[in-house]
Amino acid sequence: MDIKLSLASLLVGIVVGMTGVGGAALMTPLLILVFNIPGSIAIGSDVVSATLMKVVGGYKHWQQGTVDLEVVRWLALGSIPGSFAGIGAIFAARSLGIAQLDMMLIHVVGFVLIGVSSLYLGRLIFSRYLKFKLPDSPKFDLSTTTGRILSMVVGFILGAIVGLTSVGSGSLFAVALLLFFRLDPWKLVGTDIVQAAILLIFTSIGHASLGNINWQLVLPIWLGTVPGVLIGAKLCPLVPKTALQVTLYSLLLMVGWQMLTKI
Repeated sequence: MDIKLSLASLLVGIVVGMTGVGGAALMTPLLILVFNIPGSIAIGSDVVSATLMKVVGGYKHWQQGTVDLEVVRWLALGSIPGSFAGIGAIFAARSLGIAQLDMMLIHVVGFVLIGVSSLYLGRLIFSRYLKFKLPDSPKFDLSTTTGRILSMVVGFILGAIVGLTSVGSGSLFAVALLLFFRLDPWKLVGTDIVQAAILLIFTSIGHASLGNINWQLVLPIWLGTVPGVLIGAKLCPLVPKTALQVTLYSLLLMVGWQMLTKI
């Protein structure tokens, strides 16, 4: 059992519990840059390790009634095949014998981290610090065929990113929920966690079929992240959340750049 990995995972779990920042955005770069895990194995193992947290949290929110199941349903109808498409891209690259696949995946993860971090920082800076009101995005009406199709398209695109990189099952979908569904704050978190749990279950199956999961990594991560999230949730009310999120996304921006330029 890797004690160093469990301790690092504990810190990641605490940060996730305090800020809501997606665990994969922190854990995957940690596995690649600090523990020197190959890109495909880091991505697959991280997906599985994140699934347990999401399932436990999602069940709790479902019990509390803080989940919009209609939104979850239409996003999942797109995100599940999307995740398989992302995993299929990895399989196709291996079948074609593409050299340096793991390095390519590291660069893709870096690109996604930069995109997610820039999006969050941009929204925070414009809306909170510059007091600039961004134009309203279209709201998807799930009672119409158009709204359902658009929801599935968004789910497919984001699911493909998650399948390919492990990043975004929480953070990218949270942005989509804010932009296109405008859920009440008390339902936003629960809906995000439940859809992430469903997506990650199927994504885990896909990565397992490719042999991308190292259980010697997953178990120490579970031992750290699960109690870490619980500790972070307790500390959450004591921490200035916005300032901490700005700091973390700035750090992720730098980590993403480091991964993008890694040779």
